[in-house]
Amino acid sequence: MVNMCVINKHPRLNVAFFFALLLGLSSCGGGIPKDEFDVNLLYGKWQEGTVFERYYETEFERILPNGDTVKANGTTWDEQDDVMEEEAQLFNWTLTGATLKHEHVGAFIIVPKIYTVSTLTSSELVYHDDYGTTHHLTKVE
Repeated sequence: MVNMCVINKHPRLNVAFFFALLLGLSSCGGGIPKDEFDVNLLYGKWQEGTVFERYYETEFERILPNGDTVKANGTTWDEQDDVMEEEAQLFNWTLTGATLKHEHVGAFIIVPKIYTVSTLTSSELVYHDDYGTTHHLTKVE
Protein backbone atom coordinates (compact mmCIF):
# COMPACT_ATOMS: atom_id res chain seq x y z
CA MET A 1 0.00 0.00 0.00
CA VAL A 2 1.35 3.46 -0.93
CA ASN A 3 1.74 5.97 1.87
CA MET A 4 -0.06 9.05 0.50
CA CYS A 5 1.67 11.29 3.07
CA VAL A 6 5.08 10.51 1.51
CA ILE A 7 3.81 11.22 -2.01
CA ASN A 8 2.20 14.51 -0.99
CA LYS A 9 5.34 15.69 0.86
CA HIS A 10 7.43 15.59 -2.32
CA PRO A 11 5.44 17.26 -5.13
CA ARG A 12 8.60 18.07 -7.12
CA LEU A 13 9.54 14.40 -7.17
CA ASN A 14 6.04 13.58 -8.35
CA VAL A 15 6.32 16.05 -11.24
CA ALA A 16 9.83 14.84 -12.13
CA PHE A 17 8.67 11.21 -12.06
CA PHE A 18 5.67 12.04 -14.25
CA PHE A 19 7.81 13.75 -16.91
CA ALA A 20 10.43 10.97 -16.82
CA LEU A 21 7.66 8.42 -17.35
CA LEU A 22 6.14 10.47 -20.17
CA LEU A 23 9.53 10.87 -21.89
CA GLY A 24 10.23 7.15 -21.59
CA LEU A 25 6.89 6.17 -23.08
CA SER A 26 7.09 8.66 -25.94
CA SER A 27 10.51 7.40 -27.02
CA CYS A 28 9.33 3.78 -27.24
CA GLY A 29 7.12 3.82 -30.27
CA GLY A 30 6.71 4.98 -33.79
CA GLY A 31 7.82 3.43 -37.03
CA ILE A 32 8.80 -0.13 -37.75
CA PRO A 33 10.62 -1.96 -34.95
CA LYS A 34 14.29 -2.82 -35.63
CA ASP A 35 13.45 -6.47 -36.12
CA GLU A 36 10.67 -5.71 -38.62
CA PHE A 37 11.26 -4.71 -42.23
CA ASP A 38 8.98 -3.43 -44.98
CA VAL A 39 8.59 -6.36 -47.38
CA ASN A 40 7.74 -3.94 -50.21
CA LEU A 41 11.35 -2.74 -50.20
CA LEU A 42 12.53 -6.25 -51.06
CA TYR A 43 10.79 -6.51 -54.44
CA GLY A 44 13.15 -6.10 -57.37
CA LYS A 45 16.63 -7.03 -58.58
CA TRP A 46 19.62 -6.98 -56.21
CA GLN A 47 23.33 -7.42 -56.90
CA GLU A 48 26.43 -8.43 -54.94
CA GLY A 49 29.43 -8.67 -57.27
CA THR A 50 28.47 -11.08 -60.05
CA VAL A 51 25.61 -12.64 -58.03
CA PHE A 52 22.06 -11.42 -58.56
CA GLU A 53 18.81 -12.05 -56.69
CA ARG A 54 15.34 -11.07 -57.81
CA TYR A 55 12.41 -10.95 -55.41
CA TYR A 56 8.98 -11.05 -57.05
CA GLU A 57 5.79 -9.81 -55.46
CA THR A 58 3.78 -12.71 -56.91
CA GLU A 59 4.50 -16.35 -57.59
CA PHE A 60 5.25 -17.61 -61.11
CA GLU A 61 5.60 -21.04 -62.71
CA ARG A 62 8.54 -22.43 -64.64
CA ILE A 63 8.97 -25.78 -66.39
CA LEU A 64 12.19 -27.54 -65.41
CA PRO A 65 14.32 -29.44 -67.94
CA ASN A 66 12.87 -32.73 -66.63
CA GLY A 67 9.36 -31.51 -67.46
CA ASP A 68 8.26 -30.76 -63.88
CA THR A 69 6.46 -27.48 -63.26
CA VAL A 70 7.54 -25.56 -60.16
CA LYS A 71 6.28 -22.38 -58.55
CA ALA A 72 8.61 -19.74 -57.15
CA ASN A 73 8.73 -16.07 -56.19
CA GLY A 74 12.47 -15.51 -56.38
CA THR A 75 15.49 -16.22 -58.56
CA THR A 76 19.25 -16.11 -58.11
CA TRP A 77 22.11 -16.45 -60.58
CA ASP A 78 25.85 -15.84 -60.87
CA GLU A 79 27.06 -14.32 -64.13
CA GLN A 80 30.60 -15.46 -63.32
CA ASP A 81 29.30 -19.01 -63.81
CA ASP A 82 27.93 -17.95 -67.21
CA VAL A 83 24.37 -18.19 -65.91
CA MET A 84 21.89 -15.52 -66.99
CA GLU A 85 18.60 -14.53 -65.42
CA GLU A 86 16.56 -16.75 -67.73
CA GLU A 87 18.44 -19.79 -66.37
CA ALA A 88 18.38 -18.68 -62.74
CA GLN A 89 17.98 -20.94 -59.72
CA LEU A 90 14.41 -20.67 -58.42
CA PHE A 91 13.51 -20.11 -54.80
CA ASN A 92 10.53 -19.24 -52.67
CA TRP A 93 11.10 -16.61 -50.06
CA THR A 94 9.39 -15.20 -46.99
CA LEU A 95 10.33 -12.26 -44.79
CA THR A 96 8.98 -12.51 -41.26
CA GLY A 97 10.36 -9.96 -38.82
CA ALA A 98 14.09 -10.01 -39.52
CA THR A 99 14.07 -13.62 -40.77
CA LEU A 100 14.53 -14.03 -44.51
CA LYS A 101 13.93 -17.59 -45.65
CA HIS A 102 14.90 -18.92 -49.07
CA GLU A 103 13.70 -22.35 -50.16
CA HIS A 104 15.67 -23.22 -53.28
CA VAL A 105 13.59 -25.37 -55.62
CA GLY A 106 15.04 -28.22 -57.67
CA ALA A 107 13.60 -31.14 -59.56
CA PHE A 108 13.60 -33.47 -56.56
CA ILE A 109 14.67 -31.33 -53.63
CA ILE A 110 13.97 -28.14 -51.71
CA VAL A 111 16.95 -26.61 -49.91
CA PRO A 112 16.04 -24.18 -47.10
CA LYS A 113 18.35 -21.32 -46.21
CA ILE A 114 17.64 -19.05 -43.24
CA TYR A 115 19.10 -15.55 -42.94
CA THR A 116 18.79 -12.63 -40.54
CA VAL A 117 18.27 -9.22 -42.15
CA SER A 118 20.14 -6.33 -40.57
CA THR A 119 19.49 -3.67 -43.23
CA LEU A 120 16.71 -3.27 -45.79
CA THR A 121 16.26 0.08 -47.52
CA SER A 122 15.18 1.09 -51.00
CA SER A 123 18.79 0.66 -52.15
CA GLU A 124 20.56 -1.69 -49.69
CA LEU A 125 19.97 -5.23 -48.41
CA VAL A 126 22.27 -6.80 -45.82
CA TYR A 127 21.66 -10.24 -44.35
CA HIS A 128 23.70 -12.98 -42.72
CA ASP A 129 23.43 -16.66 -41.86
CA ASP A 130 24.33 -18.45 -38.63
CA TYR A 131 27.70 -19.53 -40.06
CA GLY A 132 29.22 -16.05 -40.33
CA THR A 133 28.51 -15.31 -44.00
CA THR A 134 27.19 -11.80 -44.63
CA HIS A 135 25.71 -10.62 -47.92
CA HIS A 136 25.67 -6.92 -48.91
CA LEU A 137 23.44 -6.31 -51.92
CA THR A 138 22.60 -3.17 -53.85
CA LYS A 139 19.29 -2.69 -55.62
CA VAL A 140 19.76 -2.37 -59.39
CA GLU A 141 16.10 -2.49 -60.54
